[in-house]
Parts: sequence; structure tokens; C-alpha cells
Amino acid sequence: MVQQALTRRAALGGMLALPLVRGASAEELTKASIALLRLSSSGPIFIAQEKGWFKEAGLDLTMKDFQSAAQVPLAVVSGDADLGVTAFTAGFFNLAAKGGLKVVAAQSAERPGYQLNVIAVTNPAWEQGVRSVKDLAGKRVAVTTVGSSVHYSLEIVARKYGVDTKNLTIVALQSIPNMVAAFKGGQVDAAVFPITTFRQVESEGSGKPIAYVGDEVPWQLGAVFTSPKTIAERRPLVEKFIAGYRRGAAAYHEAFGKRDNGKLVPGPNYDEMIGILSRALKQPPALVASGLPFIDPEGRLDVGDIYKQVAFWQSTGQVSRDADPKSFIDLSFVQGHFNVPK
Repeated sequence: MVQQALTRRAALGGMLALPLVRGASAEELTKASIALLRLSSSGPIFIAQEKGWFKEAGLDLTMKDFQSAAQVPLAVVSGDADLGVTAFTAGFFNLAAKGGLKVVAAQSAERPGYQLNVIAVTNPAWEQGVRSVKDLAGKRVAVTTVGSSVHYSLEIVARKYGVDTKNLTIVALQSIPNMVAAFKGGQVDAAVFPITTFRQVESEGSGKPIAYVGDEVPWQLGAVFTSPKTIAERRPLVEKFIAGYRRGAAAYHEAFGKRDNGKLVPGPNYDEMIGILSRALKQPPALVASGLPFIDPEGRLDVGDIYKQVAFWQSTGQVSRDADPKSFIDLSFVQGHFNVPK
């Protein structure tokens, strides 16, 4: 009798559980893809993916890796990816101005105490007395490409010190490895490097830093974006992504967001988060820790700074005059953006 009662209870329990199981399996996740670079600035995405937060938001997210910032928005415009996250470039703004892109949230930003990009000089240049940005006049300075975020970093720091970049020879070398080779080989006097790249160069005794961009001129370096068509036709997809992304950004900020005199003060979840990034980037934890940018914990943009970037590139002829940031920034997915022009 006892065995029969247990069997009936088990069967009843199974029947009660069955609709719940069917409901869970029938609920399909929204499939989406995001184009990105395997950099620490994409950290919130790697964190949210590993922690399962995109799935909890109802999203089955696929990450598509690219090698340069210029490729990421092209993937979104072409429909190869639903979303993208990378640094702003002149090319990005031109695509956005033509109606191909909509900015929806913040990625990384240059901020004091966060060593993300650095202007460095070679040992020969240092020995010749190049000790500050003011001393770069007449020198050869390497960047990745004209119109890139690296190029913009050089421009805004030079302007701060009254240096006209027309008096520099800006050498566009297309890739970080090419820049490293030219720097070590003495083909250039200086370069603008991502901090993790420079730390490797510095450890080999090949150069010295003269300015950390975030300490000199804070600016909104990158963003999360999608296409206007995706927003119009698949808005819930974007909303689900933002829900997961913001959880990742909050966890990133909790682990890496505190600084004391420019030094990282590890947060309570530091070990777990640095482990996630180390695996995603295939880099040792110490190297990852040396180049963790500022990322707003809620995905809020410095909107006014984007307007400033567009105006700068327009003044150089790199971005079309009809580019209007108001037309390609969608403030509806995240609340509380900063510095929003009226």
C-alpha cells in the first residue's frame, strides 16, 4: 500500500510538472548576433554571455569576431550581424549619416585613471628630448588608420597642448602589429597604442609613455549600435540585448570600476570577472588587468561628446557636412544619458 501511494504521488507529481516542462521548452529564445572585437572594451558582453544573462533576458546571442573597428559597423549595415559594439570612427559616422546605423548604448570611454590608449615615444626620440606632446611637432607619429579612434585620440590631445597636427607626419599603418614593428624599427618617432600593446613594448625596453589619453582628454570612445530596420521591425530583440548587456556592464563596473591614484582597486567579484575576460580574450589575467577601460554600469552615453566628435571630423573633411548625430542616436533604450544637447 505504501509503495502504491508513493507511485501515485510520483505520477501525480510528474503530471503536475509536465506542463511546466513543456512551457519551458516551447518558449524559444530570440536569436541574435553581435559583431565585435575581442577586446576588454567588449567585456560586459563576454560577462553577460558566460553568466547566462542574455538567455535570462530571452536572447540566444551569437558573437561574431572581427579584426578592425571599421569592419564592425559594416557587418551591421550589410545585415551580417544584428548588433555591433566598437569604437567610433569617421567611417562609422558616415555610415550612420546615410541611415545605416543607430547608436543605442555606451561601450567604453576614456576617463582619468583608466589607462586605455597611450601616446608613446621611441627610445631615440626620448633621447632627443621628446618628453611631452608639445615636443611632437615635426615628428612621425604612427596610428592605425586615418579617421580611427586612435587618430582621434592623437588629435584631441595635441589640440589640448596647442600642437597643430598639420605639423606632424601622421603615418597610417593599418594594424597594431605594423605599428609595433615600425616603432621598434625606428621608422616612426611615436605612436598611439592600446595600453596592453604598449605594456608589451615597454617590457621589452622599446619606448616610453608621454601621455595617457583618458587622463588628458576624457571622451566617449565607443557604443552599442544596430540598424534602424532592426529597431523598427525587431525592437524586442534590442531590448533583450540591452537588459543582458547592462547586467554585464554593472558586474564589470563592480569588479573594475574603482581607482585610487590611477591604480585599480579590485571589487568583490574581481577574480571571477577577470577570469571570464582572460578566457574570452585568451590573455593572461595580469595583461587583461593592465588595460581595463571605463564602462558606464548602466550603458549611458556622453551624448554631447559624440556631437563634438562628428563636428571635428566634419571640420577635417572626413565626415559629410549633413551628418546629424540627433538622427542616429536613439536614447529610448537606456535612461539617464549624460550631456544631452537640447
